[in-house]
Amino acid sequence: MLSFFVTVLYLNSMAQNDLPNVKIKTLTGKEVNFNSLGNTGDTAVIVSLWATWCIPCINELENINEQYEEIQKETPFKIAAISIDDSRTSSRVKSFVAGRGWTFDIYLDVNSDLKRALNINDVPHILIIKKGKIVYQHNGYVPGNEIELFEKLKSL
Repeated sequence: MLSFFVTVLYLNSMAQNDLPNVKIKTLTGKEVNFNSLGNTGDTAVIVSLWATWCIPCINELENINEQYEEIQKETPFKIAAISIDDSRTSSRVKSFVAGRGWTFDIYLDVNSDLKRALNINDVPHILIIKKGKIVYQHNGYVPGNEIELFEKLKSL
């Protein structure tokens, strides 16, 4: 069963990817350009594309959330969790996140514009952005992947 969720790790071996100029929304409905999320100076941003119906996505974000404060002390970073829930299920995201107690930034990609711009087919999908460039990508989730993610983050 875990073979279905086999993790595919890869580093971008070509020039680092520029961030697409795509609008996403905050939970309050404010539009934000995705490429502005990466303009955090030297602070890395973990971007998680996820959905409320995706069990591996939820497990990954739960495990990241459990270690968030501890890892923040060692390596300052931000997290942006971007839901790809469509118009039928996106109304549940705010209460879903509140019920989980996630404290990181949550955004919505209701029309999957960002997902298409990044050429992402499946969730969960993790990116690490640093200095406005995608420096790492990871698709899928099995328990323990968050440890590898944090190790990569520390090495940047």
